[in-house]
This record gives sequence, C-alpha cells and structure tokens, in this order.
Amino acid sequence: MSFVDDIKRRYISGNIVEKLIFINIAVFILALLMSVFSGLYNNEGSFITTWFSLDDDYNALFTKPWSIISYGFLHAGFIHILFNLIALYFIGNLFLEYFTQKQLLSFYLIGTFFGGVLYVLSQNYFPLFEGRNSYLVGASAGVSAIFIGIATYIPNYQLKIRFIGFVKLWHLAAVWIALDVVGLIGANAGGSFAHLGGALFGFLYLRKASNKDIKLFDGISNFFKKKEKPLKTVYKSKEKQQKTTNTNLNQQQIDTILDKISKSGYDTLTPSEKEFLFKQGKK
Repeated sequence: MSFVDDIKRRYISGNIVEKLIFINIAVFILALLMSVFSGLYNNEGSFITTWFSLDDDYNALFTKPWSIISYGFLHAGFIHILFNLIALYFIGNLFLEYFTQKQLLSFYLIGTFFGGVLYVLSQNYFPLFEGRNSYLVGASAGVSAIFIGIATYIPNYQLKIRFIGFVKLWHLAAVWIALDVVGLIGANAGGSFAHLGGALFGFLYLRKASNKDIKLFDGISNFFKKKEKPLKTVYKSKEKQQKTTNTNLNQQQIDTILDKISKSGYDTLTPSEKEFLFKQGKK
C-alpha cells in the first residue's frame, strides 16, 4: 500500500475530528507550496492566503464572502497549526463522547463564523486598530467554540494533567478565556477577538440547552432539507409501540448517565454504563 493510499484510508476511516485535522494539514501544505512558488516570482503572499483569509475591512466580504469561514482552515506557520490541531484532537474527541460528529462540525464552522464576525467588528470599531491592516487565519475560533461548549455542558469533568493532577474542565476554560482577554491589546489582538467570538457562541448555545432536552445543530445541511407532510396513521403496529417504549427507556438511562457525568465526571461511571453509552453513540 502506497503512502497516498494509506492517507486516503486513514481519512475515510477517521472520525470528523481526524478529517478536520487532515483537511487543515492539506490546506497548510498547499498554501506553503503556493507561497514558495509565489516568492520565486517576487510576489507577496500566495493566492490561497489572499483569497481565503479574512480581511479586517468588512468591504472585502462583498468580494469574497466565503472568507468568513475559509479563514478557519488556514494557518500562519507550523507552530500555529500544531497547537491548534493538538487542541482540536483532544478537545474534539472529548466533545464526541457526548455529541455527534455532525454537531461537532457545526460547532467548528459556526464558531469560526462568529469568530470572524467579532474580528471584523473589533477591527473597525476600536481606535486601537485605526491605520492598521491585518487579516485573520486559524482554526482557533472553531476550536474555542468546541472547547467552551463542552466545558459549559460538563464543567466538573476532570482531566488528569501530568505534574498537576486532576483539573476541572471549567478551570481550564477559564484560563483559556483569560489569556484571550489579556491578548485583546497584544500583538494578536484580532485573533483574540476571534477566539472570544467562537467561545461566546459555544457558551451561549450550550448554556441555553438543557442536559435532558438538548437539540443541537445536526449538520448545516439539515437547514436546507425539505419538510415532509406527516402521513396519516392507518395501522398502529405493536412492534413500533415496543420500539418506542424501548427508545424512551434508553433515553431515560442516557439522561441519568449524563447527569452523573456532569456532577462527578466520566471516570465515575461503571463499566456497564460506559459500555451502554458507547453503544448508544454508535446508533
């Protein structure tokens, strides 16, 4: 099996977090190659950066409206993409323990959108940025939406950090937000505004939703689905009634387990509860 075939296999078999990581790496390599090629002809920047990054001038959105999302797949350098993808991997997989892959993708994209909106507004409102020209790249806004969202949903979930011990998720989220607040007047102030925009979306949405009746975005594509008229019931099957009863019982058990996780953390679940939650997530 060739290297390319192995990459394809890993991409196809991977979950949405791994797919997003592969896409970000592919775009980074392509942008890097384009930048080198442009440099040979004494051109500043690359075609990809020029057309897919988010400009601070809101008028640019009229010529490239896609940049409000596409900037979330570009990165300024190796360290930039490395830290973003490490955070996406660990936080994203934790998110998938409670929500679906479509919901994670929606959080990533919508968090990126809100981050871009707050970035553009800040650059055109605050006097600090007058006379400056900048553009925005990076997956941090989308990652922030996922991180703050899951931290809002299970704030007392504990992570074990080497040399520190167990730390509650909301403590890490508070440090994450604090660093961005401090950075609002720093060299990467625009990026900090974008991070806070994504974080604000994650917090407000999961804060509004309850543990027992949560209805997240089930993929942006669902917005465009045509609603079908309900069919009249002619015959009620006993088998369907049985399935409905089983579904209700399963949902009650899921709600009980989620309440236990939110209060005590995932590690307090029994092996049978973990197995049950895993099986339900596969359906």
